[in-house]
Amino acid sequence: MADTVSNLFRLWTIARTLGRHDALIPREYLSAIPPSLKLVRRLLGLGRVKGDTGTPGERLARALESLGPAHIKLGQILATRPDIVGAEIAGALEGLQDRLPPFPKADACAAMAASLGRPVAELFASFGEPVAAASIAQVHEAETTEIPPRRVAVKVLRPGIEAEFARDLSALALAARLAERLLPEARRLRVAALIGTLAESTALELDLRMEAAAASELAERTRDDSGFRVPSVDWSRTAARVMTMEWIDGVPVRDVEALRAAGRDPKQVAVTLMRSFLTQTLREGFFHADLHPGNLFVDSEGRLVAVDFGIMGRLDAPMRRFMAETLAGFLARDYMRVAQVHFEAGFVPRHHPVETFAQALRAVGEPIFGRPAREVSMAKLLQQLFETTRRFEMQAQPQLLLLQKTMVVVEGVARGLDPDFDIWEASRPVVERWMLDRMGPEARLREAAEGVGALGRVAQHLPQLLRNAEIVSAMLAGGGLRLHPDTARQIAEAQFARDRGVRVALWLAAGALGVIATIWII
Repeated sequence: MADTVSNLFRLWTIARTLGRHDALIPREYLSAIPPSLKLVRRLLGLGRVKGDTGTPGERLARALESLGPAHIKLGQILATRPDIVGAEIAGALEGLQDRLPPFPKADACAAMAASLGRPVAELFASFGEPVAAASIAQVHEAETTEIPPRRVAVKVLRPGIEAEFARDLSALALAARLAERLLPEARRLRVAALIGTLAESTALELDLRMEAAAASELAERTRDDSGFRVPSVDWSRTAARVMTMEWIDGVPVRDVEALRAAGRDPKQVAVTLMRSFLTQTLREGFFHADLHPGNLFVDSEGRLVAVDFGIMGRLDAPMRRFMAETLAGFLARDYMRVAQVHFEAGFVPRHHPVETFAQALRAVGEPIFGRPAREVSMAKLLQQLFETTRRFEMQAQPQLLLLQKTMVVVEGVARGLDPDFDIWEASRPVVERWMLDRMGPEARLREAAEGVGALGRVAQHLPQLLRNAEIVSAMLAGGGLRLHPDTARQIAEAQFARDRGVRVALWLAAGALGVIATIWII
């Protein structure tokens, strides 16, 4: 109960902050809202921030930044969901800034000594001031004590960040559960799953050993990719709150003129970025999900180097196949196949005709073909797809959230390198290669061999399966299946516990709504 009250108080604080920034019920929508909501807007907006101008999306971005790290991360996910927040707000949230003032170097040193169990002087010959600071951690340049010393980047978590995230995520989870109980649209959009995705991704970010492991795994998976590499991890100087990696001397991809001065073709860098991302996604099912310009460099050998592995995405084999076939279908303008892929995956309810869904997909795809590359946007395509799938009751897929976000960011970086970047031509070789590897003749032979192996494993258990079938048949012939009394009792207890849980959940939802209503009335 105490947690529920705490969560409700935090939700009230969040609502007040959004109201003060005129981001909860924006003034632009006043003519379309009932008088009761106008009163709520007036109460929540007391003490409004002066000079808070701009579009509703820009005001929302500033409000989320002021609320702290968990809300910044939520805003970054919402930027990929124009079906929830609308295209204008999603576009504004793409520029959400994940920057905070650095915390003192002395606090970083204390955290390292506590985490690694050794004084900083034993670990590093030199340890500099922070060179970058974000909502979760900051980075320092240092040199190790080996001879010769190695330059490294040391990432240290902010003090108290775990408790701050736990508080806000608990409140947001409560809000999502209430929304899904009260609003059918919230259930369709799976807002609770969205908050769950946020919680899972931040839990990984808050344990720097997990980030180090992600970097190590991606390095192994891309070892043979000539155009892309990952810095090495210094495991002896890495713990839950501290991570040490190889320092990267490279040209930032955001500096186009510096790339040219270094003899690198920005257009080729853009192609390498897109193909590396798609290769990680389709071939490995494991991809860097935070490929913004500050995390990308080009080294002296012309390879693209990524840093900051706090946000990684995974796609299972069925989802990778769904993604590849969808992209291949759009590339081939085979809209019926794209529609069938959605139906085969169970994403679109069967009561919708597949032909009508294919027609809707054609309305999305055809306008982009034959247009100049600079006018074709993956972000806009995703927006139109969201709107189309919403009309056909397609549920949001949590696995695709980070993929959608990263695709939009990668496209933006590529456009910065090459305004005429053709995302489709850059993508085509990777998609076609994956389709050939996974769906060509050799792949079919591999699947057949695996099938034979599976049949062999089933055959090993066939005697037991036959015995079980005989027992079941005998029970049916004797008047039905009979359960052991202990089994029957456990089933009854489980059913009672489940029903009680549902009742308690409903009571909590009703109580929460009552508290919120009381606060609003007051």
